[in-house]
Amino acid sequence: MSDSIVIIPTYNEKENVENIIRAVIGLEKQFNVLIIDDGSPDGTADIVKHLQAEEFADRLFLVERAGKQGLGTAYICGFKWAIEHGYDYVFEMDADFSHNPNDLSRLYDACAVQGYDVAIGSRYIKGKNVVNWPLGRVLMSYYASVYVRIVTGMKIKDATAGFKCYRRRVLETIELDKIRFKGYAFQIEMKFTAWKCGFKLIEIPIVFVNRELGTSKMNSSIFGEAFFGVIKLKWQSLSRKYPRIGG
Repeated sequence: MSDSIVIIPTYNEKENVENIIRAVIGLEKQFNVLIIDDGSPDGTADIVKHLQAEEFADRLFLVERAGKQGLGTAYICGFKWAIEHGYDYVFEMDADFSHNPNDLSRLYDACAVQGYDVAIGSRYIKGKNVVNWPLGRVLMSYYASVYVRIVTGMKIKDATAGFKCYRRRVLETIELDKIRFKGYAFQIEMKFTAWKCGFKLIEIPIVFVNRELGTSKMNSSIFGEAFFGVIKLKWQSLSRKYPRIGG
């Protein structure tokens, strides 16, 4: 059995889902894949089921949920599934190839070999490594991370990054049921909570490539949640007692 599971949330990803599954499962390092599908009307889940039945019964898993419930809740569902099934390294990854599957091994090594607790695929650790994004969106994302650093004090250059590896103990410690946000703010909240719990975080430079197929799920309300959510996170952290490693 693999010690690693890659969680990929999907909603209407029929153009990408088979290719991303094959790309991850085809890597030299063995990664299993868990798809969390939020009732995609385009048949995304049916494609996954076909691949399960025909080729990847022991490497590919599927959780189907009723309707769009948000990125954050999809990952929380996946984290709990991964803990229940005994995985030691748990990954977040997009379905649309904006994250290069070949970088999974680099994130894994940062945790399994170098001993970090959370490895973050960072677009901004060495300049702005983003391909095919409109300039306005690049600047918004970059300065959002600057804003997060200022408000929270957390020294992470890509606070909204969604390509990550967690050691199992992180997800067991940080009280997943207390994670509240669903969009970009979810990604910030997970990093901030892990940091407040005393875990070691590292950023690994990656190149982020904007999707070529399918439709982006980004909208203004997601950015709004992140902007105000950071203030809320910082305010609540002043009175919250965070669980500590081994506590």
